[in-house]
Amino acid sequence: MQKTLLRYLHLTPDSDFPILEDLPAFKAIVIVEAVAEEMVMWETCRALVAAGCLYASTWGTQCDAWHEAIGDAYLEASNYEDVAPEKALTTSLHEDEELSEVFWFAKHRAVHAGELRATLILHIADAPRRDELEAAWRDA
Repeated sequence: MQKTLLRYLHLTPDSDFPILEDLPAFKAIVIVEAVAEEMVMWETCRALVAAGCLYASTWGTQCDAWHEAIGDAYLEASNYEDVAPEKALTTSLHEDEELSEVFWFAKHRAVHAGELRATLILHIADAPRRDELEAAWRDA
């Protein structure tokens, strides 16, 4: 069995999205605990799609806006044209769920036409919670 890869990335609401290296096509769990300016949100979503995100789950503050922005960033990146199912972006919105349920869903039920062995926890917050969020992922 091939090993899965988990990465955690903390961004403050005004951070730029860094270049992600050595990450294959991946699932992202976007945890939003701080309000980011709209332009920062859009640029982060564009960068997430450009980095290879093919499945995104959003949770937290303004998760519906983040969900929409990720979808729009994907459409923009694909020039609004149809793409092969294995290259298409799938999204899920989890505004009324516990974070533990989002992790469980992403780990056990989120499916994509292509197999995604990497997961990125993208945490938008004033302060990082790496250990806590990675532990919650492992427990899901």
